[in-house]
Amino acid sequence: MTTPRADTFAARSATSGLAVMGPLELALRAELDRIFTSWARAVDAAPMAYQTLLPVADLAMLDYWDNFPHLALVATAVREESFSQLTAASAAGFSAGLLAEAQYALPSAACYAAYLDLRNTTVPAKHLVTTVATCFRREQRFEGLRRLLSFSMREVICVGEREATLDHLSAFKAKIMAFAKRLELPLEIEVASDPFFDASASRSLVAQLFPVKEEFVFRSAEHPEGLAIASVNFHRNFFGERCRILTEDGAPAFSSCVAFGLERWLSAVCAQFGPPSARLVERVRDASEL
Repeated sequence: MTTPRADTFAARSATSGLAVMGPLELALRAELDRIFTSWARAVDAAPMAYQTLLPVADLAMLDYWDNFPHLALVATAVREESFSQLTAASAAGFSAGLLAEAQYALPSAACYAAYLDLRNTTVPAKHLVTTVATCFRREQRFEGLRRLLSFSMREVICVGEREATLDHLSAFKAKIMAFAKRLELPLEIEVASDPFFDASASRSLVAQLFPVKEEFVFRSAEHPEGLAIASVNFHRNFFGERCRILTEDGAPAFSSCVAFGLERWLSAVCAQFGPPSARLVERVRDASEL
């Protein structure tokens, strides 16, 4: 038996993509999410909680399997006839033959559930929701809190008229940069070809021709390559068409979302200011107040 460790999160992070956070890290993450949630509340975004798992068929309707296969993780049950083989098989990992067909997926972003929930509805000119979800990505490599197999994502989503969805992004871009300036956290806005899109997929080419995603990138001396800790995304009327979400004039709704990777924010703040502490939580809180 050993005494529970009280060292920093970096010492407890694993290269497998699975990390353990303690009270100080959780307090800092909670404060960051409180700030982002307060921004959502200020624009009357309805708080929503969706199921973590999404049907694979629903994601197919959103071209997920064409564009995001490199990130995909699915959830399935064990075949009843395989029960007696599990312990022996666990060392190498369960093979497909032991498992039932996968009907559900672990999504890589929080907003898919929102669009699926609005399926076959009519929305006003500006419909806002916010949600936080555990998301999952099969990254090429994992690294501390920077790149995790599962992580927390806060999103503020706008569905409605085109102008409303674009105004939503402009307003949140200003909020993020103003907060980062007060906090003295250096961020750069970079136009991105959506990293969710497989480079060989057709929609990736469209995204490169007409950029619809901007990322807020933090760089440090240790990681000059940068880390995107938030993003703003304009989907045009893609989800409106696929989910038959209509505006009051009967046209497919436009949509946009603002996404915050909470553990990535935590990683960036600690890289800039030092290990998590009550004082650091206070510093972040002070920067959120005008």
